[in-house]
Amino acid sequence: MNSESYHVPVLLAECVEALIDDNNGVYVDATFGGGGHSREVLSKLGESGRLIAFDQDEEAARNAPDDKRFTLVQANFSFLKNHLRFLQAERIDGLLADLGVSSHQIDTPERGFSIRHDARLDMRMGAGAKKTAEHVVNKYSAEQLERVLRDYGELREWKALAAKIVEARIEQPIRTTGELMAVAEKACFDPKRNRFMSKLFQAIRIEVNGEMEALKALLEQSAEVLKPGGKLVVMSYHSLEDRLVKRFMRSGKFEGDIEKDFFGNPIRPFKPLPGMPITPGEEELKRNTRSRSVRLRVAIKNEQD
Repeated sequence: MNSESYHVPVLLAECVEALIDDNNGVYVDATFGGGGHSREVLSKLGESGRLIAFDQDEEAARNAPDDKRFTLVQANFSFLKNHLRFLQAERIDGLLADLGVSSHQIDTPERGFSIRHDARLDMRMGAGAKKTAEHVVNKYSAEQLERVLRDYGELREWKALAAKIVEARIEQPIRTTGELMAVAEKACFDPKRNRFMSKLFQAIRIEVNGEMEALKALLEQSAEVLKPGGKLVVMSYHSLEDRLVKRFMRSGKFEGDIEKDFFGNPIRPFKPLPGMPITPGEEELKRNTRSRSVRLRVAIKNEQD
């Protein structure tokens, strides 16, 4: 499989430049995917440098480079700390996370991620996961569906849409993406239909894969595994993710105000770099339209540790 067709890496040069300070350091690519970012990192590392990558999608392993400096962990990045301890890499110099769904996953109809294909409601990032989109759509209560659509899809029509789904599944289970969109049409008042459907699919996908919980776990563990001066480099593709990343980099928390010491200095594990977020330029937007929503943020681990 061509890694470039699997997923086109976004802001490649900017990410790697921000990530690497020590060419012989230990780095983590938390979202390996097609391996584009990993290959670029490896090209910048010296002989004693080390890169550890994570991906729970079994198909991503086909893109693994044959390089003694590289290790692929086939697991969700929420288990970062435990795997690094096992690999005797408890302290790292930088961590990169590209939070977007890979082009390969979107473009593979049977995965059920895309509004462009009629396929079984799946949406699992890894085949080993138990919960599917079909389960969420057909088994969640109206209140649970409302929460998912409101919190993860940020849909104005969350209540009406949840009601339509519950009403439709009484007649017969909703099994495919096409059947779900046919039901959703009845609650869609957005003139931009594709935007509405994309938000619906985003909401269900986030719930199926526990993406917000996994991201919180990754960010919290990054503060424990990064060395003082180490870099946290994160690319987000929607406001929910970006909000969590921004807040954590700014305060070390996901809610509430920044804590301060007796002298009024902020108590936080990271210091965000100025000029954030970084967004793609015109040339990259032309090459890869899926990069239009990306936000890149970088923070440095504080010296107090």
